[in-house]
Amino acid sequence: MPAYDNMPEMDLYQPVQVEDALALASRLADRGWLLGGGQDTYGWIKDRAKRPEALIDLNGIESMRGIRETSNGIEIGALTTLTEVANNSLIKERYALLAKAASVVASPQIRNVGTIAGNVAQDVRCWYYRRGLDCYRAGGNLCYADTPEAQNREHALFNASRCVAVTPSDTAPALVALEAEMVIARNGGQRVVAAENFFVGPAVDIENTTVLREGEILTAVRIPAKWANAEFYYEKVADRNVWDFALVSIAAAMRIEGGNIADSRLVCGAVECTPRRLTSVERAIRGRPRNQATADMVAGMAVQGAKPLARNHYKIPMMDNLVKRALTA
Repeated sequence: MPAYDNMPEMDLYQPVQVEDALALASRLADRGWLLGGGQDTYGWIKDRAKRPEALIDLNGIESMRGIRETSNGIEIGALTTLTEVANNSLIKERYALLAKAASVVASPQIRNVGTIAGNVAQDVRCWYYRRGLDCYRAGGNLCYADTPEAQNREHALFNASRCVAVTPSDTAPALVALEAEMVIARNGGQRVVAAENFFVGPAVDIENTTVLREGEILTAVRIPAKWANAEFYYEKVADRNVWDFALVSIAAAMRIEGGNIADSRLVCGAVECTPRRLTSVERAIRGRPRNQATADMVAGMAVQGAKPLARNHYKIPMMDNLVKRALTA
């Protein structure tokens, strides 16, 4: 696509109440674009790959900011920045998994502006799609990344129905591991969706990566006390430590009782379009110690069923090794 040096003309709305933002989102429907930190938004618009008629800037809604302790855990406002999530003492003390995940997103400058909602709701980063090609996700009838000649080293190993793009969110695997809940406001009320069900793959919806629909706004993320102060492990492997998206990542939460793993949730990122829960590994390690013998026992289990593309075979041993590291670190 040709390069542009200026933003296209569009209307700007700046509501200060969730109700007003919902009314705007409902009225404008697909002609409006919800704006938080804008890290994903401005690239789409500047390149003319997306052409909304109006921006609905949510940054004036103070009720969607901050981290609050609740009777059953914590609630994080959707507009809370990734830097705030990474540095918050309550999160670092009780839910260090999420703090670590937020701390490795992109760069400090982006984390200072980017929000927790934006990180989980961002679109896939497949460059064929981002360049405006008419792939399946863009309404066409071809996946340009799923060909022998394609550049697809960052793409999916699992559940690639037509589209082989992966989730780019670093915080999503941690939220799924922590059994977070996503609070979604809409006219007339709200709905609460488990993080594991918030993300959807191309077999369910080829055009959207989450359950959010027109007229809805993600207002908060709730993390239950169930996993507070558990044993955690998070690691992101990327080409560079700054800026790059994950090649493979893992988020693990484990409850240890009597020296053995009583309960666990292990989730990988960047291996399919949604965070991938490793339920077979979770079942296998229950009741066993967190050590090398347990890691050796589940070797290869996490990657069963993987279908690598032409250039991403390396993700299979990388994913397997991350599982081992989570169980031995």
